Amino acid sequence: MSFPTLRTPAGPVPSDAPHWNPQRASAMPYHRYQAAHDRVALPLTDRTWPSARVERAPLWVPVDLRDGNQALAEPMDTPRKRRMFDLMVTMGFKEIEIGYPAASRTDFDFVRHLATSGAVPDDVTVVVFTPARTELIDQTVASIAGLPRAVVHMYTATAPTWREVVLGRSRDELHELIRDSARHLMRGADRSGVDVRFQFAPEVFNLTEPDYALEICDSLTQLWEASPDRPVTINLPATVEIATPNVYADQIEYMHRNLARRDSVILSAHPHNDRGTGVACAELAVLAGAQRVEGCLFGNGERTGNVDLVTLALNLFAQGVDPMIDFSDIDTIRDVVEQCNRLPVHPRHPYGGELVHTAFSGTHQDAIAKGFAAHAKQAADLGVPAEEAPWSVPYLPIDPADVGRTYEAVIRVNSQSGKGGIAHLLHTHRGLDLPAAMRPDFSAHVQRVADDTGEELSPRRLWELFRATYLDPAETGPVTLASWQLTGDDQFSCVVRADGQEHECRGTGNGPLSALTDALRHAGITVDILEFSEHATGNGAQSPAAAYVHCQVGEVTVWGAGLDTSVLTASVQAVMAAVNRTR
Repeated sequence: MSFPTLRTPAGPVPSDAPHWNPQRASAMPYHRYQAAHDRVALPLTDRTWPSARVERAPLWVPVDLRDGNQALAEPMDTPRKRRMFDLMVTMGFKEIEIGYPAASRTDFDFVRHLATSGAVPDDVTVVVFTPARTELIDQTVASIAGLPRAVVHMYTATAPTWREVVLGRSRDELHELIRDSARHLMRGADRSGVDVRFQFAPEVFNLTEPDYALEICDSLTQLWEASPDRPVTINLPATVEIATPNVYADQIEYMHRNLARRDSVILSAHPHNDRGTGVACAELAVLAGAQRVEGCLFGNGERTGNVDLVTLALNLFAQGVDPMIDFSDIDTIRDVVEQCNRLPVHPRHPYGGELVHTAFSGTHQDAIAKGFAAHAKQAADLGVPAEEAPWSVPYLPIDPADVGRTYEAVIRVNSQSGKGGIAHLLHTHRGLDLPAAMRPDFSAHVQRVADDTGEELSPRRLWELFRATYLDPAETGPVTLASWQLTGDDQFSCVVRADGQEHECRGTGNGPLSALTDALRHAGITVDILEFSEHATGNGAQSPAAAYVHCQVGEVTVWGAGLDTSVLTASVQAVMAAVNRTR
C-alpha cells in the first residue's frame, strides 16, 4: 500500500547508533525547535523531590467550569454548569473555580446564580478568574457580590515570548502593571463586602525566568499582606508543556525553597497536557512541594487538556492514600461530565473509561480469574468480606467495585480471549466450573466462532454455545435413551434408540456410569470414561447439578456435559452427549 504524503526516512544511520537500531535520519524539521534547557534557565541542581513520598492528598481544585469550559466548542450554560458544580460539591471538592466572569455574560450570570441561590455550602470556597486588567477586575469583583467568601485568581503571562510579542512590555514594565492591578484588586475586594483571598498565576510559568517569577510572586505576597491565617495562593502553570516532567518538578521545588513568606503561601500546580505528561508533571510537582493542584475531571481543556484530576486522585488511592474525594460511583461521575461537556470520555480512560477494567487477552483473563479466586480465599481465611480484604489481583490496580463497577465487565470474550476468561464467565454467570482439561476444548469452539464473526461474544452467547456443544446432543443426537432405570448402584436398564431402532439393554458395573457404558456396549456403542466430575451450580436443593465426562467413544475422545437437579440424571446426560458428539 502506498502513502504518498509520507516520506520514509532515508538519511544516514547515525554513526554512534548501536548495530541493532537501524533508524535513519528523517526529513522532519526538528531543527526549528529548542530544547527546554535552551529556552529557560533551570537553576536547581540539589533537588530533593526524587526521594520524597506523597502520603496525603493535595487540595484538589477543579477548573472545569472555567478553564475546561473555555475549551468547549459549545460552552456550558447555567443549567449544565450548575449540574457539574453540584456534582463537584457532592464528590467533596472544597475549592472550585466557577468561571471567568469578565469573559462572557454566560460566565458572569453563572457566578451571580451561585451568589444568589444559596448553592454554595459553608465549607466550599469558589474561585473566579481575571486577567490583570483593571476594568476586568472590576467586573469580576462585581460578580461575587453576596457570596460569603471567594478567591479572586488574577493572572498575567510572564514568559519572554508572551511578554515581548503579546504584551510588548519589558520585565520591569510588566512587573509594575501586575502590581498596579494587584493594588486595584485589593481596593475592590475591600469594598465588596466579601471575604476575599487572593491568587496569582504567572501564566506560562514553566517558560518564565525563575528569578523573575520569584520576584513577582514575592512582590505580590508582600503587597497582599500574606499571612498564615490569610495565605495567598501562588499558582504555577505549565501553560504549554515543553519539557519532561522532571524539569517542571525542578521549577516547582525552586519556588518552594525560595519563596518569601513560604508559610503564608499555598503553592499550587496547574499542568496542561501538550506532551501527554500532565499527570506525571502534577505528581512530581506535589513531590517537589506543591500543596494544591488545579485540573479538570477526565482532563478536558485547551489543546490536549488540563491535568486529569480523576487519574491523579485515583493514582493516590491505588497507593493506599485517601484521595479525600468520593469516586465510589465513577460511572455516574463520567455520565454527568459527558453530558455537561458534550464530549465523550475515552473507553480506555484510566479508572473511568467504560473498558478500563476489561480484559480480552486470554493470558490476562486467566491471571485475573486466578486472582479473583485467590482473593476470595484470602478473604475467607481472614474472616472478612471480600470487599474488605487487601487487594492484589493481577492486571487490576484497584478493585472495580471500589469505584462502583461490577465484575461483569472485567472479562469479555473475542478472538483474543482464552480458556481462563471463558471459564470464568461461565462460572460467574451460570455457576459452571469447567474441569481444567475441558477448558481448551470449549475455548477452541469459542475461538472458531469469534474468528468467523469478528465479534465479541457475550456471556449469554457463550452459554448458548456451551449448551449447543455439550448439553443439547444428549437430547437431539442420533442416539438417545427412550427410558432408563438404575437398580442399586450397579445395574442399569435402558431402551436405546439408534439408527431408527430401539434396543433394550442392561449393564452392570462398579458404579452407575460404569453400568451405563456396559449397557451401551450391548447396543454396539463402546464408551470408556476417562474423566468425570460434578458440582452444584448454586445453593439450595433446587439448584441444578452439572456433570462433565471425558470419554473415549470408539477411537475418538470427546467431552460431554449434563445439567439437572439430579446428579445421576446430569451424569447420564453427559455420557449421552459425548456419544452423540462423535456421530
